[in-house]
Amino acid sequence: MQQEVGIKAVTDGEFRRHMCVRYGFHNNLDGMVVVPNPGRELFKTYVPDIKGFFESHAAKPADTMICKAKLVRNKPMYRPEFEFLKTLVKPDEVKNIKLTLAAPQWYHLRHGEHAFDRSVYPTEVEYFADLAKAYREELADLYEAGCRNVQFDDPLLAYFCATSMLEGMKAEGIDPAKVLDQYIQLYNDCVRDAPEDMTIGLHLCRGNFKDGMHFSEGGYEHISKKLFNELNAHAYYLEYDTERAGGFEPLSDLPTNKTVVLGLLTSKFPQLEKKDDLVKRIHEAADFVAKGSNQTRDQALQRLCLSCQCGFASHAEGNPVNAEDVVAKLRLVVETAKVVWSGA
Repeated sequence: MQQEVGIKAVTDGEFRRHMCVRYGFHNNLDGMVVVPNPGRELFKTYVPDIKGFFESHAAKPADTMICKAKLVRNKPMYRPEFEFLKTLVKPDEVKNIKLTLAAPQWYHLRHGEHAFDRSVYPTEVEYFADLAKAYREELADLYEAGCRNVQFDDPLLAYFCATSMLEGMKAEGIDPAKVLDQYIQLYNDCVRDAPEDMTIGLHLCRGNFKDGMHFSEGGYEHISKKLFNELNAHAYYLEYDTERAGGFEPLSDLPTNKTVVLGLLTSKFPQLEKKDDLVKRIHEAADFVAKGSNQTRDQALQRLCLSCQCGFASHAEGNPVNAEDVVAKLRLVVETAKVVWSGA
């Protein structure tokens, strides 16, 4: 499907996983233990998706995972998925395959001080160190297999744009800025040994649950300076399919050596966006990128790309789109890109 419409960075995203972050990495780490029927006291209710599910579903929390022993990576996590994708492309196209990875801080933000046993890790420093080590080992294994393009799928960093979470953290005596700094450092430790020719991408998901249920509101201006300038990624996949994400002004903070992928098409609903509107929005975004780096629009456009806002299968329950809808969306991405970037 992707190849037929002209997508070069072939991926199966989260399709084979129940949920983008739940299965694939943490559940395969030695030291992580499933907690069945967890009590609500284990969760931080200022986290938007936790609060949303508690309020809307009025059900007991789903099973979760807590670190109960030293974190050790004793087997490949994502390599089997990558090896499968390799069978679908020509040898010279393997470098274009994109593999998605779970956000490393997923369980920490959700559980805070309950995320790990203090008798195992006295402080977060030791916990994050072993977690980052496991990611470095995984990236090295993927690189050896030929992977040159990875994307961390992170529904959490965008929460730092949400006033509700920031205020909730402060109410518990937690400094949101300090936690954000911790997570940026965690990411940097995860990727610090990645070879220069391995592209590191970061997707800030704002909620792609069934029927358009979302969790994150607020513009990127809350985090853009730190996100773009302190977190060591090459590309940032930003969702911009609704007004909840704010405007393009934060893109003026983008350094000249980094790229933003504009998620302008929604994957939540089948209705197609208008190509002219997409082109207009891309140009608007480019103008802010240009303003921040004293460049022309054409120069700024070289640091922008276009995509759907999220994947079509980031959760097993999915969204009301069928295969034909997916093809139409992807084809529109390619057609629009050809209008904006000649030779795309």
